[in-house]
Amino acid sequence: MELRKDGNAVAIDMLLVVHSEKRRAAQGAHLTPQADPGARLPRRGGFQCVGNGIRKWQKSEDNDFHGNLAEKEHPQQPQVITSYDNQGTQLTVEVHPRDAMPQLLKKFSLAKCLQGDKNGNTRPRQPGGKDAHAYPWDRSSLKSMALDLRQFENLDAYASQVTVKSGLDELVSDLLQEAHSDLERVRAIWIWICHHIEYDMEAAQEKDHQAFKPTDILRTQKTNCDGYAGLFERMCRIAGVQCVTVPGYSKGFGYQTGQSFSGEFDHAWNSVYLEGRWHLLDSTWGSGLVDKTTSKFTFLYNEFYFLTHPALFIEDHFPDNKNWQLLKPPQSLRQFENSMYHKSEFYNKGMLSAHPDMSMIRTVNGKATVTIESCAPTLFMFMLNGKQEHGLLSLRKNGMKLEVYPPTMGTHRLQIFAKGSSDIYSSVLEYTIKCNYVDLGIQLPAELHQPVGPSWFSEQMGIVKPSHPDPIIHTRDGRCSISFGVEEGISVLASLHGDEGAITEETQRRYIFQVHREKRTELQVQLPHAGKFALKIFVKKRQEPGNYVFVFNYLLCCTNTQVNWPVFPESFGNWGQDNELLEPLSGVLPANRNIPFKLKLHGVAKALVKGRDTWPLTLSHEGYWEGSCSTAGCQEVYVMVLENANHNFYSYILKYRVNAQ
Repeated sequence: MELRKDGNAVAIDMLLVVHSEKRRAAQGAHLTPQADPGARLPRRGGFQCVGNGIRKWQKSEDNDFHGNLAEKEHPQQPQVITSYDNQGTQLTVEVHPRDAMPQLLKKFSLAKCLQGDKNGNTRPRQPGGKDAHAYPWDRSSLKSMALDLRQFENLDAYASQVTVKSGLDELVSDLLQEAHSDLERVRAIWIWICHHIEYDMEAAQEKDHQAFKPTDILRTQKTNCDGYAGLFERMCRIAGVQCVTVPGYSKGFGYQTGQSFSGEFDHAWNSVYLEGRWHLLDSTWGSGLVDKTTSKFTFLYNEFYFLTHPALFIEDHFPDNKNWQLLKPPQSLRQFENSMYHKSEFYNKGMLSAHPDMSMIRTVNGKATVTIESCAPTLFMFMLNGKQEHGLLSLRKNGMKLEVYPPTMGTHRLQIFAKGSSDIYSSVLEYTIKCNYVDLGIQLPAELHQPVGPSWFSEQMGIVKPSHPDPIIHTRDGRCSISFGVEEGISVLASLHGDEGAITEETQRRYIFQVHREKRTELQVQLPHAGKFALKIFVKKRQEPGNYVFVFNYLLCCTNTQVNWPVFPESFGNWGQDNELLEPLSGVLPANRNIPFKLKLHGVAKALVKGRDTWPLTLSHEGYWEGSCSTAGCQEVYVMVLENANHNFYSYILKYRVNAQ
């Protein structure tokens, strides 16, 4: 405004800047890092305030905004008058010479219609209705504006290699050499900060304010979230892009599911004005992470926090001013506290939604169920109280289903991890489970790994068209036969695991007998007793070295206490993939009996059975090797074959144990 009393009066231009009390506190005290939730910004206090409308003169701060350049161009700083009323509202009056123009208004286009701040720099407008995005997320994009990240490939490579030579102005000038729009300017600054500024745990914990000044940040290349946000804002303003620092609460390092927020703010991030709209970003979280056990920072670039869609950003960022949510309608603090926290990797790895959508789950009849929808086939795993136990995780074409059975009543921590296109499982969700009832009839084998049941992944690994598509198989007599197609060149291995002592490491594969018919593999399974068992399936490419790879497992259930099946005969390396055993299937033979044998063997010249004596097997018209053997006077019986008629060397292919008399 202008004040004129007469023709000789001095004309005074006054810029009035009014801050909310929270905003004033955020600007007057240092925010703490997401890695140090115990030391936060006071929401009240922090200023040497002059109340009751009394004016206070002060010197303009941050006069190094543009380094020495600003000092040379504007040797006379404007006078600043600051006062506060009884309610804590701040009033700032800046007095400039009549013909003076703020520096950034000189340097950049007046068409941006910016207001001047106390140093003559531009002060962006507050967000309005046209900046707001609808809530909840519409799944259209992770970003708040249409982006093709491939357009940034050259710029990202360039910006990440730029080095600091002298000061902030020269650094920004170098970064903008390859940037030709406000979006590209913001991108270049973002990439440089995320790849060069390290999170400083020590300075954050000691509240070293010197570490948050841009000059010191450039020198040490370390800071905390306040320093990240402040540096980003200054670099953007030097580049001529409107940018503000936004303080607030965060679900970052140290966050506990379901915790409430009050008092001090614990984080800071930025909002930038691009293409007529405000957009959110967090360069602190974009740069890397702090290890919870070692409190060490690791550079790990995270694209998610660049121009994040506000409906996703609100999941872990709650600003001091609801307008900076950029949401319509905005969320309350209580909604923020109670809402499900999907970690950034949830969206980075292509997840779309999860159910339940609340972080607290109560069991129903001792069971809690979680489902996740993804935009592409994804591998998942889970941990209950730090162990991969007490749950059934089945993969779906676009997601997964998890059923968890807590072993005790009380509170349990459930973590869900996803693999995506990388080789690393990342935490994507975390629930707190409240269990008030335990079903003692549900006791899953400790060796039941994930996933259970065939899926798109088993097809990808060469196992197709399974006879049992469901992950759980119930058997009344303790026996079952499972078959599936096997792609050419794939070998299959299976093992049986239970929690009781009947199955040892030596006999894990002896309760399973593999039969190959044409392009299908059949697994004949006999259980040693009633109970629940994990049937693990492994595969390996025959022509490649290395070990078998776990693919999936079935859960086998039998309640018949009369079940007591013996092991199958032990097979040796020369037992061919296409061989077939019809009888005897039991690996334990009765003593003093004549036992009939019937096998289908391929590429064999002669076959015999050897106990105390030797009995030859003859080849029938149907293609089976048949004969019998007496178990009298022996403890073991072997099936042996001669592969080459010109040789006299027989190979062992099967071994039976004879019961004691």
